[in-house]
Parts: sequence; C-alpha cells; structure tokens
Amino acid sequence: MRDRLRHPVLIVLLLAGLAAALGLSFVTQAPNRLLSGVGVPLAEVVGVGAHRAWALAPVLLLVAAAFCTPAAAPTRWLTLLGATGSLAGFTWLAGTHASALLSDELPLSRTSLGGAYWALAVLCGLAAAEALRGWSSRAVLSLAGSACVAVPVIALVWHGDLDTLSLLKEYDNRQDVFDAALQRHLLLVFATLVPTVLIGGPLGVLAVRRPSVQPALLSALNLIQTVPSIALFALLMAPLAAMAAQWPTLARWGVSGIGVAPAVTALTLYSLLPIVRSTMAGLGQIAPGVLDAARGMGMTRGQIFWRVEVPLAWPVWLSGLRVSTVQTLGLAMVSALIGAGGFGAVMFQGLLSSAVDLVLLGVVPVVALAAVTDALFKVLAQWTTQGTR
Repeated sequence: MRDRLRHPVLIVLLLAGLAAALGLSFVTQAPNRLLSGVGVPLAEVVGVGAHRAWALAPVLLLVAAAFCTPAAAPTRWLTLLGATGSLAGFTWLAGTHASALLSDELPLSRTSLGGAYWALAVLCGLAAAEALRGWSSRAVLSLAGSACVAVPVIALVWHGDLDTLSLLKEYDNRQDVFDAALQRHLLLVFATLVPTVLIGGPLGVLAVRRPSVQPALLSALNLIQTVPSIALFALLMAPLAAMAAQWPTLARWGVSGIGVAPAVTALTLYSLLPIVRSTMAGLGQIAPGVLDAARGMGMTRGQIFWRVEVPLAWPVWLSGLRVSTVQTLGLAMVSALIGAGGFGAVMFQGLLSSAVDLVLLGVVPVVALAAVTDALFKVLAQWTTQGTR
C-alpha cells in the first residue's frame, strides 16, 4: 500500500538533486572573469551561518509530497510550493554567499553559479512541471502556476540580492548590449515567422489540394532540414551579395551577403517544414462527411475553406507554428556568426573570451523566451479552440 502511494517521479528528482548537491560545486569563486574558479559545495555555503539552513526548508515539502498520492490535489500543491520555495532558497543562498565573499582586496573577483545550482534549478522546474501536469487541460492555470515559480527569483533580482553574482555583473556591465541583442533577436524571429506563414500555409493547402505535389514538396523541405544551419547560412551569402551588387535597390533595403537578410532567409527555409506539415495534417484530418454537409448547405468553396476547414485545422496548424517559433528562437543564435546579431553574438563573444557567465547571459534569455513562447501558444490554442466550439 505504501509503495502504491509513493510518488516515483519526485523520488527520482530528489535523488538526482542529492547527487548534484553532493557531487558538484554550488558556486565557484574566481579572482577575475577570465580565470577558472574554485568550486564551493552546497554544504559549505549552508554551513557558513545557521540561518542559511532555513533556505533548504522547502525541500522538506518535496520530500513529504514524494510519499503522498501523486494524483491528489494536495500533493500537487505541496509539490508546487516545494519546488517554488526550493528554487528561491537555492538562488538566495547563491546570492548571499556571493555577497559574503565580496572583498575590497579583490575588486575583480567573481562568484559564479556552479553546476549544482543549475542542476537543482532544472530539477525544481521539473518538479513544478510535474505538479502542473494535472492542470494541463486548463492552460491559463498552468501558465499562472509556471509564472509563480519564477516570481520569487525575479523578486530577488529586483531587490538586488543577486547583484554580486557574476552573471548579474555581466548584465550590469553590458545592459545596452543586452537590450540591443534582445531587440535584434526578436526582430529575427518575427521577420522569419511572417514569410514562413505566408509561404508555408499556401504550400500546405496546395499539397492537400494536389496530392501529386506532396512527394516533391516534402522531399525538398526535408532536404533543407538535413543541411547544417551554419552551412546554409554560408551558402546564402554569395547569392545575396551578388543580388545586392546587381540591384542596388536591394542593398538600400538591407539585403547583403551578411547580416539579417541571409539569416532570415535561412531561418525561413528551416521553419517551412513544420508549418507545411501541420497545415497538411490539420486539413487532412477533416472528415469528408463534414465537407459534404457544408456543400449540401450551399456553401461556396471559399466559404467552406474559411468557415469549416480553417477552424477545424486551426489547433493542429497552431501547434506547427509553435514548433517553428521555438525552433527559430534557438537557430537564431547561430545566425550571429554571419553578423545577424541577437543573443548569439553575446554567447559567441563569451566563448571567444572564455567567459562562462557571458555565455550564460546570451543563452539563459533564449531558454526563457522559448519556455514563455511555448506556454503562451498553449494558452492561445486553448482559448481559440474554445471559441470555435
């Protein structure tokens, strides 16, 4: 009976967290941003002051939830509170220890988040996701629960408790660069999605209307997916540069061999396959009887498409757009290699200077943007689907 009531997912997450806390450094201390730091385990961070141990109290909520019925609502709330509190506690411990290590004798010293912190943060996120899994049918509630997990960490950042961490120092030193990278990254994504939708949607409809087109179309799109992203960026540089030289108007519009133009072109080519496939799947799932009934009601071909086919295919098509958007957010990082900018430029600058925190300054926002985008698309899908019922 006891074994049946235990929560196997939480038990695995707790064991993984224990292994990370014992085997990895929680933070690292270095004399400057370029030298390797000395690892500090979690036990040493907590042992500095007795009051710090209270930051680990929320972990006890996860331990209690691990021995409760997984599907019960109280267990889910207990898990969500434990994951939220644990993430906030670990973050507060890192910020507090960084402040304690701050010294006038070493003004360039850096305290970075170690592998144990990142592993524990991911495990807290997985625990929260497990708690929210039961509310997946209510996307708004699931999104609100996900936001609550991040609220305490955001509050710590806003209050200045984490200012002495190396990651926040990098942001403070490069805030203008960070803001410019955010704007450019979002520009790349939106500039990619517009032509993707305008081209991919009609191609998917054409493939459904003319099945003979499907093999050639899907073969071409699948072939594009097999080309490495950096290779595709490079292949587009010469043709676009030649076009800009041949037609100066294109150059005035910003088309060139490097920069945004080849990046958006390549990202659009990569994003077409999910849109085309989701359009085909959405339209292909509609029962022939539904279309026959619409024709029997006297609807024209255009009315059938916009009033019957589009609403029924919308959820599947929207899932394809979600995949394309998240994929573009990640691939846009590589486009920095051809001068497109974005968070990839920050990441590669950190790689070239061997500054791990600068790399994270470019990577973490993209991960956060992908998670938020995925959640927003789920909410949008639920709202629009309910509106069409």
